[in-house]
Amino acid sequence: MNQWIAVGALALVAIAIPLSFIAISSLLRPSVPEQGKTAVYESGEVPTGDTRIRFNIQYYMVALLFLVFDIETVLIFPWTVIYRDAVAEFGLASALGPMLVFIAVLVLGLAWAWRNGAVEWVRNEQPNTQRTRQ
Repeated sequence: MNQWIAVGALALVAIAIPLSFIAISSLLRPSVPEQGKTAVYESGEVPTGDTRIRFNIQYYMVALLFLVFDIETVLIFPWTVIYRDAVAEFGLASALGPMLVFIAVLVLGLAWAWRNGAVEWVRNEQPNTQRTRQ
């Protein structure tokens, strides 16, 4: 039971110290209201337009593709270090097979992303229609 008293005291101190610092700082700090402090951005720029900006989804697609291929690199490097030992112990098919399947899945994913336009930075919004002369 004594251990729980120590845990409770630690929790109480962990809550009391930040709250007391906030209270003391609010009493001691100078209050100088000015227009720049109430602005949305304190950079000195006057905000214009709506605060909700639509970002291009392409940023997120590039970030996700980067993460996938970054993780691929992290997984392939250790495999290349132990490849010779794995071939000697398990054989060529057992050492090379899983990595070839892994790379094949990644290549299929890249082909799918490429086909759907995920790696194209600028998309053409108009459909590709060819004019036919009559």
